[in-house]
Amino acid sequence: MSTIPAAAETLHPFDARGIGKRFRHAAIFGALDALSPGEAMRFVNDHDPLPLLAQLQQRYGDALAIAYRQREPGAVVIDFTLRAGHGVGSTCCGSCG
Repeated sequence: MSTIPAAAETLHPFDARGIGKRFRHAAIFGALDALSPGEAMRFVNDHDPLPLLAQLQQRYGDALAIAYRQREPGAVVIDFTLRAGHGVGSTCCGSCG
């Protein structure tokens, strides 16, 4: 499967494979909370993170677009894009830009 370029203006790489399992979700949430509207994080992992995706949907709702770029055993690449006009995180009002 070929990699499709992200539509976001800025794409930040995030390789979860090098992060300890007990810290992984917290690191991902922190990275996503740091995105500005229109920015994306290209997430790389060795497995399909279905429980994580459910958590992200619950936490961010429609503010976060999720697009698989590669979905094969041992090689998963997902672009997470913060949609314009949306802030993330429980305390973000979106005005800090």
